[in-house]
Amino acid sequence: MTAELAAVIDRARFLLLDFDGPVCKVFANHPAPQVAATLRRLLVDQGVTVPPDLLDDPDPLAVLRWSATLDRPTILRQVDDALRAAELDAVAVAEPTPYAREVIVTAHRAQHGIAIVSNNSADAINRYLIAQQLDAYIKPVIGRPHAGPAGMKPNPAPVLAAICELHAHPEDCVLIGDSPTDIEAAQAVGVPTIGYANKPRKYHRLSGSDAIIGSMAEVVTALTGRRVQGGRPASHGD
Repeated sequence: MTAELAAVIDRARFLLLDFDGPVCKVFANHPAPQVAATLRRLLVDQGVTVPPDLLDDPDPLAVLRWSATLDRPTILRQVDDALRAAELDAVAVAEPTPYAREVIVTAHRAQHGIAIVSNNSADAINRYLIAQQLDAYIKPVIGRPHAGPAGMKPNPAPVLAAICELHAHPEDCVLIGDSPTDIEAAQAVGVPTIGYANKPRKYHRLSGSDAIIGSMAEVVTALTGRRVQGGRPASHGD
C-alpha cells in the first residue's frame, strides 16, 4: 500500500466506484466487439453510413457517442436501447473483479457511503448487484442518461449526481476508476481519484490520479490496515 493511497482513503467518507473494471468485467463473456458490431448493423439497417474509423472500433460506447452526432433522436434511442439490452445479457455472465466484493463489504462495515458512477446503464448495474447480493450496500447507482451520451463521463454530471444523493462534499469522496474519463470527471469537481490499473498499459493513462492501484485488494488493505491474505471472497452473508 502506497502512502498516496493511504492518505486518499483516510480522508474519504464516501466511495464512488466505476462499474466496468473496479466492480466487474462487464463484457468478459459477452464480448464488447460483438456488441459494437451489432450496434453498427442497426445503424446500417437504418440507412446510416458508418465512417471508416468506427468500422473496427471495439467499444460499444464509442458507437453510441457517434450516433449522437447524427442529430436523429429516434436512431440514438434505438442504439441506446440495443446497448442496454446487450448490457443486461452481459452482466448475467460478467466476471467479478477480484476483491471488489471485499472492498464494498469492508467499506460498508466502516460506515462509508458507496455509490456506483458509470457509463453503463443503471438497469444492467442494478441487475448485477442484485444477482451478486451487493445491492444493499450501494446507493445510489448513477448510470448513463438514456439517449444522452453527452452526459456520460468525462462529463462530471454523473459524479455530481452521486455526491448530491449521498449528501456529501467532493473532498470527502474518492472515485475509483480504470479510465482517463473517470479521472477527468472526478477531478473536474474536486473529487480525489484512485486509478485502477489492472493492466500495465493503464498506468501511464491513469498517471494523473491521486493514487494508482494494480488490485482492488490494495483498497481493502487501506480500509482495514491489514494486508489481504489468500484471496478468499467474502461470503454473501457478510
